[in-house]
Amino acid sequence: MQTPVLRTAGRILALVLTAALPAILAAQTSSGTKGTSNDSPSKFDIFTGYSYLAPKGTVQVPTSSSTVTPFSYDAVNVGGLVSGAYYFNRFVGVQAEYGIHEWGTSSSTGSNIGTHGNDDGFQTISGGLIFRFPSENITPFVHALVGAATIDGPDHNGPKWGPDLTVGGGMDYETPWFNHHLAIRVFQADYEYMHADFGPQVFPPGGRANISAARLSTGLVFHIGSLAPPAPVTLACAANPESVFPGDPVTVTATAGGLDPKASVVYNWSGTGVTGTDNTAKLDTTSLAPGDYTVTANVKEGRKGKEGLKPWETATCSANVAVKAFEPPTISCSASPSTIKPGDSATITSVGMSPQNRPLTYGYTASAGTVDGTGTTATYNSTGATPGPASITCNVSDDKGHSASSSAMVTVEAPPPPPPPAPSPEQVRLEARLALHSVFFPTAQPTEAHPEGGLVKSQEATLTTLATDFKSYLTMKPDAHLTLTGHTDVRGSVEFNQALSDRRVNRVKQFLVDQGVSASAIDTRAVGKEQQLTTDQVKALVQQNPDLSDAEKAKVLRRLSVIVLAQNRRVDISLSTTGQQSVQLYPFNASDSMTLLNEKATSTGKKAAPKKP
Repeated sequence: MQTPVLRTAGRILALVLTAALPAILAAQTSSGTKGTSNDSPSKFDIFTGYSYLAPKGTVQVPTSSSTVTPFSYDAVNVGGLVSGAYYFNRFVGVQAEYGIHEWGTSSSTGSNIGTHGNDDGFQTISGGLIFRFPSENITPFVHALVGAATIDGPDHNGPKWGPDLTVGGGMDYETPWFNHHLAIRVFQADYEYMHADFGPQVFPPGGRANISAARLSTGLVFHIGSLAPPAPVTLACAANPESVFPGDPVTVTATAGGLDPKASVVYNWSGTGVTGTDNTAKLDTTSLAPGDYTVTANVKEGRKGKEGLKPWETATCSANVAVKAFEPPTISCSASPSTIKPGDSATITSVGMSPQNRPLTYGYTASAGTVDGTGTTATYNSTGATPGPASITCNVSDDKGHSASSSAMVTVEAPPPPPPPAPSPEQVRLEARLALHSVFFPTAQPTEAHPEGGLVKSQEATLTTLATDFKSYLTMKPDAHLTLTGHTDVRGSVEFNQALSDRRVNRVKQFLVDQGVSASAIDTRAVGKEQQLTTDQVKALVQQNPDLSDAEKAKVLRRLSVIVLAQNRRVDISLSTTGQQSVQLYPFNASDSMTLLNEKATSTGKKAAPKKP
């Protein structure tokens, strides 16, 4: 029978491992997170659980009566199994296993002889290779182990050591519990071969035992550690400022993440004009040409003098700095006053600006005249400049050789013209005599069929006097012009009246030409009925007529509607040199005034259409 010490030691070992696993697991979960077995396979797996053993084998046991009785082993339905596996990589590892199967149902009959329990006792200690195939939720595995086993002998014979061979496999279900550190071994099925030699087959019984056993186990698997490397060190670089002009200071800061507070940390910097040893560096831009520059930082951690030996112990970052070219200055230029008389002066004001506040120098030039000054103000002198616009150019330059210019305009006025000569007495006499009077027409005259008609005697006399006086005036003012503007009364269509007013101005012009006035000295305009004298205007003209007495004015105004029509059937005359306008007084005292007042068209060889203006 197996010694109590060995039995007790094995049981205590199994219980201690089982009790210690939750504490180990808690330490693992507190030290960091773990993904699924597929994402981050464990480095250590510890299994503990229930195991059922079904041995198959016999021992020929001699009895005191010199007969041989075969002894067979019963199944052990209460057992325990503890194993630990260390994995080199995702799939392959080594495994050590301890199994104890010695609790069962009491038996005192048959081939099993015992008085206080099953005398079938097995303990195994073995080790070997294990292969796993992790996925997101399921991890199948197979293993092959070699070790030793203690087997209880027949008829409560003492245990014997012998070799043990185990092959099999199983499947673990990965749970999310304890941050994926706990799995359930759904099953583990093994074939186990054990051999023991109990000595000569004499009484007390002996013999050889060659046992082939089927073993089924289930329990919990605790994942400890991870094959995934530690989180790598991170490094971020930032330049302040990121854009500068040559000579401006730049500070670059490197911020590391994931550093081990117990490790030694070393920073290195590289780049044109960069100096630094810790997590900050300076960039000297004084001698740098405009362009983009990269500052690179590297951090390493680890044991002092051996920093950065592992890939996750080093990180690199970079920051870009733009060195800008100096921008040229700008300038605006103004003149006050902007218009001066010959010989006068104006103040020129310049407003220059350098984006980088560089020192500025000013200068001035002028297209005509002179400019004196070297600062932001100067004085323009127009002496010697011809009348007209003069351009003043304002220039500015900085100490880097950049320049800009702007301009302002000053207008030098022309000297006033000499006063015109005084008019001669003859010119004064002619202008006083050259009285202009509007010419009036009968209704609808002249007609389209007879454009040469339409002038009554009184109006021909008015034009004859005008022609005589104007010809004399042209000898004094040869550039003088008469402008004839034709009108009609409001009756009739726009087209009819436009043509009628055109015939009227042409009739007056032709009469003046026939009287010896040059056609080139006469301009004509026809406005039809668009510029009517109103009733109030006509009434005022009647009131102003010096040729009518008050009684005659009252009589005329009683026919005001007829007078308004007659007053608009006219041609107005104006003189270009003086702007004189013809007097629009109606010839009420003329012998043919009734013809002019008649609202109906007069006959000119054929019957005229009634009610036409």
